[in-house]
Amino acid sequence: MEIIITPDYESMSKTSAEIIAKEIRRKHDLVLGLATGDTPIGTYRELANLHKAEGLDFSKITTFNLDEYLDLAPLHKNSYNYFMWENLFKHVNISPHKVFVPQGNTDDPEVFSDWYERQIRDAGGIDLQVLGIGRDGHIGFNEPGSSFASRTRVKGLYEQTIKDNARFFDKEEDVPRFAITMGIGTIMEAKKILLIANGEAKAEVCREFIEGPVTSQITASALQLHSYAIVILDAEAASKLKRKEYYNWIRDNKHIVRKQIGR
Repeated sequence: MEIIITPDYESMSKTSAEIIAKEIRRKHDLVLGLATGDTPIGTYRELANLHKAEGLDFSKITTFNLDEYLDLAPLHKNSYNYFMWENLFKHVNISPHKVFVPQGNTDDPEVFSDWYERQIRDAGGIDLQVLGIGRDGHIGFNEPGSSFASRTRVKGLYEQTIKDNARFFDKEEDVPRFAITMGIGTIMEAKKILLIANGEAKAEVCREFIEGPVTSQITASALQLHSYAIVILDAEAASKLKRKEYYNWIRDNKHIVRKQIGR
C-alpha cells in the first residue's frame, strides 16, 4: 500500500479529490466505487468544486456505492442514496442512469444483491474504489469476521457500528441493524483502491490495518493484499503508525521510486 500522510482533514480531502479527478481525466467513462460517512464529505465537496471551477466531467462516469441500510427507502433522509445526492451527485453533471446505490427497501435482498454484482460485472468492473474505515476496521459494512471472499449481501451490524452511526439519527434505536454491502471479494476486484481516514479516533485501527497482520477481524487489512491501494490519512489518524518516517520518505521521494519501478 502507498501511505500518504497529510497535515489535516482539508488537505486529506484535497489530495484524495485530486487522485480521483486524475483518474476521471485519464478515463472519461471511469467506473467509480463510492463510500459514505463523515470522512468523504470533504472529498466530494472538492470534486464538486473541481467540476464547477475546471469543468471536471462526470457525464460518462458510472458509480457504484458500497452499501445501504436495509429497509430504508432511497429518499429517506438517512439513506446513503440521499447522502450521495446531497453531497455529490446534485452538484456535478452525472447521469442519474449511471448511478447505482444498493436499494435498501428491496423486496428480496438476496436477488437484489446478485443483480448488483451483475451490474458491476456488466460495467467492466470498478476502476477505482473509494473507501472509508470503521473504528472496528470494517470497510463497507463488512464487519469483523467477514470472509475475504464475500460478495454483495445482507450483513448484520455490530454494536460499535450502530453506536458510531447513531449520530446521524434522532436516536440510537432508529439505526437499522442490517445493511446491504459489497463484500470484501467484490471490493478487492477493483483495479485501484483509495482509502481515506481522519481523526484520532481512527488512529489505532489505521495502525492495525496498515502495520498489523492480515486478518478477517480487521477487514481493511485485506488491502495489504491488493496490487494498487492508496491510503490517505490526516496527521491524527496517522499518529500511531510506527513507520511514519518511512512513509513520509516515500512520499517525498516518489519521483525516485517511480523511476526505479518504471511507473
